Amino acid sequence: MNTSEIIRKRAITLAGKYIKKGSGSTIETLLNISTKSTMDITKIIKHTKFVIVGGLATSHYMPQRNTIDTDILVLVQNIEQLYKEFRNAGYKKTGALSIEGSTWISKDKEIIDVIESDEEWAEEAIKRPYFHDNLPVIALEYLVLMKFFSGRLQDIADISRMMALANDDQSKKVKIIIAKYLPSASEDLNSMIQLGKLELEK
Repeated sequence: MNTSEIIRKRAITLAGKYIKKGSGSTIETLLNISTKSTMDITKIIKHTKFVIVGGLATSHYMPQRNTIDTDILVLVQNIEQLYKEFRNAGYKKTGALSIEGSTWISKDKEIIDVIESDEEWAEEAIKRPYFHDNLPVIALEYLVLMKFFSGRLQDIADISRMMALANDDQSKKVKIIIAKYLPSASEDLNSMIQLGKLELEK
């Protein structure tokens, strides 16, 4: 069992012990919270295929968290084209991420984190985005998969909340993708859905 799996299982166990029915906001309240990106990244990236991930993507499936940067997922084979687009828009590379990728910043201090991948699921995710205000946002099923791979405590909480708010069609798609790419997490996913729904029960 790797570190992310250990964290995930401990988080689920603890949540199951201490979560109280109806301790969260109502579903109606959560779904009425508006979410909006503060920058139009399509004015910067005009040719490279990408999807929005991270906090901005998460905000489309659950209440918005404060975030100061934009995270995107790009295929490794398109990375040089993307970097050219960034440089043309006046962005500068400031460093590498702990995962595969890099951070770029504009003169106006707008930050973009680029996550690079050559995995099959990443290619699928970029081909099948959910569009909001003409921005390609990663579909819920792939966002949940990314958060499982990340394995941070906040990501575990995000999965639980997003899945509690997901409709039946979204839930089905998530379960299919998890079963395909991370079958060891299928049982944990079901537990996290139950915990999320318990929190939102009236």
